[in-house]
Amino acid sequence: MIVWLEEVDKDDVTIVGGKGANLGELIRLGVPVPEGFVVDANTFKKFVEDTGLKERIKEILSNVDVNDTRELEEASRKIREMIEETPMPKYVEEEIKKYYRELCKDCYVAIRSSATAEDLPSASFAGQQETYLNVRGEDEVVDKVKKCWSSLYTPRAIFYRVQHGFKHEDVSIAVVVQKMVNSEKSGVMFTSHPTTGEKIAIIEAVFGLGEAIVSGAVTPDHYEYDRINRKIVKIDVAQKKFMLTRRDGKTVKIDLGEEGKNRVLSDEEIERLVEFGEIIEEHYGNPQDVEWAIENGKIYIVQSRPVTTIREIERMEVEGEIIVKGLGASPGIGVGSVKVVLSSEEIGKVKDGDVLVTIMTTPDMVPAMRKVSAIVTDEGGLTCHAAIVSRELGIPAVVGTGNATKILRDGMMVTVDGEKGFVYRGELKERKVEERVVSLAPQIVTATEVKVNISIPDVAEKVARETNADGVGLFRIEHMVLGLKKHPMKYIKDGEVEVYIEELYKGMKKVVEAFYPKPVWIRTLDAPTDEFRHMEGGGDEPIESNPMLGFRGIRRDLKEVEHFRAEMRAIKRLIDEGYTNVGIMLPLVSRVDEVLKAKRIAEEEGIPIGKIDFGIMIETPASALIIEDIIRECGITFVSFGTNDLTQYTLAVDRNNENVAYLYDESHPAVLRLIENVINVCRKYNVKTSICGQAGSDPKFAETLVRLGIDSISANPDAVHRIREVVARIEKRMILEKVREI
Repeated sequence: MIVWLEEVDKDDVTIVGGKGANLGELIRLGVPVPEGFVVDANTFKKFVEDTGLKERIKEILSNVDVNDTRELEEASRKIREMIEETPMPKYVEEEIKKYYRELCKDCYVAIRSSATAEDLPSASFAGQQETYLNVRGEDEVVDKVKKCWSSLYTPRAIFYRVQHGFKHEDVSIAVVVQKMVNSEKSGVMFTSHPTTGEKIAIIEAVFGLGEAIVSGAVTPDHYEYDRINRKIVKIDVAQKKFMLTRRDGKTVKIDLGEEGKNRVLSDEEIERLVEFGEIIEEHYGNPQDVEWAIENGKIYIVQSRPVTTIREIERMEVEGEIIVKGLGASPGIGVGSVKVVLSSEEIGKVKDGDVLVTIMTTPDMVPAMRKVSAIVTDEGGLTCHAAIVSRELGIPAVVGTGNATKILRDGMMVTVDGEKGFVYRGELKERKVEERVVSLAPQIVTATEVKVNISIPDVAEKVARETNADGVGLFRIEHMVLGLKKHPMKYIKDGEVEVYIEELYKGMKKVVEAFYPKPVWIRTLDAPTDEFRHMEGGGDEPIESNPMLGFRGIRRDLKEVEHFRAEMRAIKRLIDEGYTNVGIMLPLVSRVDEVLKAKRIAEEEGIPIGKIDFGIMIETPASALIIEDIIRECGITFVSFGTNDLTQYTLAVDRNNENVAYLYDESHPAVLRLIENVINVCRKYNVKTSICGQAGSDPKFAETLVRLGIDSISANPDAVHRIREVVARIEKRMILEKVREI
């Protein structure tokens, strides 16, 4: 229900949302992050289900036209009121208060929504839900958690889900509670250019709290740092009209006057921020959008998410009379008739193809923003609402002009250059200057296959397209199963096994179809008992002192055979439909007879074992040491190293235990010897080898694996490109080394 941030990582996104998962990952990386905890998404799910709100919300949303702004806002208002007026279960309330007391004694905290769909790496509309700053006291914390819950149904969030194919009933929301950084300086950093991908770090900064910069209410300082030549290449100091800060427990607005003309960041602070940014980008393997704050001279990282707006573009330009200048926030050329909108009440006058001109866009303007040819704002920087949404929609945008709403008039024809930041008078013809291609999926061919790990079926198509991975080395179905209405065995006991099979089949098909004909290795259910306990029907789960060593993986498969058979039947349906790229992977194997029993059940359910991939995870030292016996007696065709568990079990180190976490080392000689032995034995029997553990996303570890002769590496989606580059480089180096030996 509630977990500390240091207890989670990016693999827990479906439970603690994007913000919670990334913050936990950053803490593990050693990046300075304010302490805090997460009220997980299952808590909200249980709240709406137990109170009957789920069906009432579904009924309201089923009749909403999201393109009708007023109708959308009314639906949002009704749902939010229902959630906020419904009492929170007493045990949940007491648990939140308990964690708050342990975090601090009546301190100020920031409370942030962490949605499990919009905050995913594939979803780049940042800030869908709400944040509450300077919250103090147990009752206030509980109140703001509930308000965050209701913000899952803001107009913008509802609109986004419909436009991107998310089902409202499939999403949930977690809430992050962190010690409040009362920052003197704050802002956002793109570790690489957000539209071209160049190694130029872009930092925007304001005085005080960061809400001013995200909302676009204050035009920030703009700094650019060349990461190749290690120097600051651009400094634009803006006139910051005001700052937000904490005074007497409240967020207050302070006019800055002449002080607002001062530079926010020193050269040294810029360099320190870039250093943190590079650590984070290297860890995730792609450019990051990082939120930061500085208090008493110390830098804190308060969020990081992938930059998802780098795309292929043709560089075009126009020539003419420039009437407004600003910051190019979203590249492209847009031509249209000006519509000046000074309040959300005027948004209805915007028509298809117009140029929207406003002080700053707001979430309720998003439906209209989709229709325009370009967007121009008075305020904001590269990280304001208008800039983020425009890049997501692919609409040219110029922000931070200072005076566009005063100079431009309704009906004027203008041409907007969203790269240079210029607005020209009249309808101008554009000409092609050069074609610049920045691809998110580098076409690098390697002998060692580079695959991808998938947990959420809904993102499979996007991941397949953007990573160009050689297949899926790990499809974790437990994340999908934990998101269902009830426990797998509850479906079976209720006589609804076919309903359960249908849910499995639909989720599996999304992944198998997205990557066809590339292989997709489906790992059978592998979730520890404590994760099942919160589901409807999960009350019978055993209480275990260490669930990671308990009733999970193949042990559960062979004891609760009904659900294992259901998984096989779902896979059988895919095979019958012609998806020959399916593979079955058994987790937590430690004995030969386990594999034989699972294989027999699969065959009884009609799985043509001889025609598909059938393999095991190497997560226990036992499976690594008896691998030759397993191959000879069970006829497996592949193995995949689960280095997270293999390291824990080999070194007797709980990686979630802070007292011994420093001993957790995937490159420990004992772990490497087990891996090397398995690879050598598998090569002897022509059995494919792969890795799907976290170490597969580590460039340094990838080099070790390639040199050991592994057949494929399966990395997290955000690391595939980086790992492919590393693999290609190592393979070339190995060829050169052999040539030199000759």
